[in-house]
This record gives sequence, C-alpha cells and structure tokens, in this order.
Amino acid sequence: MTKAAIILKKTAVAAMCVILAAGMTACGKKADSVQSESVSENDKYSSDIFAMDTYMSLTAYGAKAEDAVTAAIHEIQRLDAMFSVGNTDSDVTTANMQGSATVSDETAYLVEQSLEISRKTDGAFDITIYPVMELWGFTTKNYKVPQADELQETLKRVSYENASLKDHELVLKNNAQIDFGGIAKGYTSSRVMQIFKEYGIEHGMVNLGGNVQTLGTKTDGTAWRVAIQSPQGGNQYLGILETSDQAVITSGGYERYFEENGVTYHHIIDPKTGYPSDSDLTSVTIVCADGTKADALSTSFFVMGLQKAESFYENTDLDFDVILLTKDNQIYISEGIAQNFTSDYTVNVLKK
Repeated sequence: MTKAAIILKKTAVAAMCVILAAGMTACGKKADSVQSESVSENDKYSSDIFAMDTYMSLTAYGAKAEDAVTAAIHEIQRLDAMFSVGNTDSDVTTANMQGSATVSDETAYLVEQSLEISRKTDGAFDITIYPVMELWGFTTKNYKVPQADELQETLKRVSYENASLKDHELVLKNNAQIDFGGIAKGYTSSRVMQIFKEYGIEHGMVNLGGNVQTLGTKTDGTAWRVAIQSPQGGNQYLGILETSDQAVITSGGYERYFEENGVTYHHIIDPKTGYPSDSDLTSVTIVCADGTKADALSTSFFVMGLQKAESFYENTDLDFDVILLTKDNQIYISEGIAQNFTSDYTVNVLKK
C-alpha cells in the first residue's frame, strides 16, 4: 500500500455548473441562458420531475434536446414502476410476495449487478436488507427504533445468498425480500445517458436526487463542475469536481434520517448488524462511468469505513475513483481525480 498525503488547500469557486434539486416542477422548460455562444437558446432543454421518491433534473443540449429529455423522463417513470416496492405490479413486489418471479431484463440485470457487488464487498451491499429497512420505518416513514430481539429475528432473513437468478427467474429463499433503493437510481442515470446518445445528444447532465451523471463536456469543451454535497447540508459543499462522461454518486447519513431520544438514526443500514452504519466515514462519493456500480459502491464504502474502503479501492479490478470524508473532516481522494478536485478541506491522495 502506497499513500501520498498531499495537502490541497484551495478556494472553492462559487460558480458551479451543477443541477440542484430545488424548486422543481413536473413540466419541461426552456433554459433562460446558454453556456457557449455557439449554442442557441433552443439547443438547451431542461425538465424536472419527481420519481423514485426524489426530485430529478435533466438537461440536454442539441437539436433534439427536448425529445431526448422527454424520452428519458418516460424511461425513468417506466423503471420507477418496475422497481418500486410500493407498486403491487412491480417485479420487486411480485418476487417479495411470492418468493419468486419471472423478471424483466432490467430487473435481472440489477439483481446480477447487486449480487456481484455483494460478493466483492463481503455483503457490505445487500439488496435483501429490505425487511430491516421496513422494520426501522425507512420504507414507510413511520420511523421507530426496533426492539433488539425483533431486529435479530428479522436479520435472519437478510443475506444476499438468499437471492438467486437463473435466466430471468428470481428466487428468494428464507423469506428474503429485496429493494433496489441502493442501486436503481445509478442504473437509471446511465439509462438516461444512453437515451441522450440515441437522440444525438453530445452534452448533457442528469441529477437524480444527488446522483449526478454527465454526458460529454459542457458545450464550450470544458469539463462539467459538480459540487459534492457536505454532510452538514444546506448550501455547503466538500468541494468541486471537474469531470466528463462520469457518474458522480454520493452517499451519506444526512440524506434520510430521524431522531429519537436525542439520537439520530440514518437510513444506510449495516447488513451485518441491522443498525445504521457507524463507520468513521460521513460521506462517500464514487466517480465511475457506470452509474449502476457507482451507486452500489457508494453505499458499500459508507458501511465499510475508511480502512476497508481504502483496501478495496487499492486491490479491486473495478474501475472507479473515490472521495471519502471521515468524521474528523479529512478527505481521502483517489489519485485519478485529485487534480480535478478543488476543496477547502485537507485532502489526502490515495495511490494504488
């Protein structure tokens, strides 16, 4: 293991080309401004929707920008219905209720990808965590701290080894139930990029509730500037990442949580304990061309903690970069993106 600790003390630039999930509506809208003199106002189209229990914003540039965004929204809605545990007709609900189901290509792909990441991370990521999420009330928003004996009994149902897939037949044993909450938005953002390309779009961005994915560069040829959310919330950021053709997906306990008796409980559950993860990491960002893997890995690393996350990054055959924030406000970033990251924090660079 080789690690060069480099102090990068820079001033974050205030102007950020990043889509923020605020003040969104379900209607498409023409942009008020452009990013390059070579692009006319009609070449940019943006639309905001609510799906997958989060606000989403899509922006595309090109002659068919409006058509591309409209098609992408339809795809988001289709995938939302297919993956939702709240939809009685979804693949997921059918499998959860019956213990097995013949599933779509998309569901089969997500199961395969989920099980692969589960095996590689020794269960830090596990789609069979759903019964525990339900017990805590994170699926219904009827939050409660479960009794220890009830939690231990429910944990018996949680293991990625309880899920198997052959062709398109998904089988869940030991009363297991699944939820794609930790991977579906990453897959969806990659699908949006594919649809953009099908419409000839070369420049675009999507933000699915904090899951950002970019297509190409900005229209002037410079990189997109993506603000990495701080766990402190509000308008505070860890820093700005310049990137292109990448998913930038962040996981943190600040996203969904509740308080009881002065204790805060967040929604990222450690599959081994059944309790909210209590690692030394407060924020994990994965930068990867594949949004699906980025989404699952961000959850995995948050559960793992710094030491295991570093070891995984240094030894894996998967291609991705990381930005990790510890409880003592130290940032650890992989060397592949270190020079493209601007922050006021102390930054330690990880080398493979």
